[in-house]
Amino acid sequence: MAGKKLSRRDRIKKGIRKRLTGSAERPRLSVFRSNKGIYAQVIDDVTGSTIVSASSLSKDFSATGNKSEQSMAVGKLIAEKAIAAGVKEVVFDRNGYLYHGRVKSLAEGAREGGLVF
Repeated sequence: MAGKKLSRRDRIKKGIRKRLTGSAERPRLSVFRSNKGIYAQVIDDVTGSTIVSASSLSKDFSATGNKSEQSMAVGKLIAEKAIAAGVKEVVFDRNGYLYHGRVKSLAEGAREGGLVF
């Protein structure tokens, strides 16, 4: 069953990535979620470099609560780091996941933190 889900997510992800690219002016905010944590990166696709990243499992993260609350805090943390790096506008890449639950919480946290998308 896991193989079917991953291949489905890969198909959706490829369709999303056909339309989205991150530039220096408007980089891509990419989300990855695992069973244990959630990760976010702000990526400039032109140079192929990660500008900033945040994770619920990193050492500088200290929020408690359920996974959705942690995702909200990761969104606020990535927004804070991105604004410090000079990025205000991003393109949101949900990476093949449904815009629901933890992915939605991260996006709302990033918006609350000041990112525009």
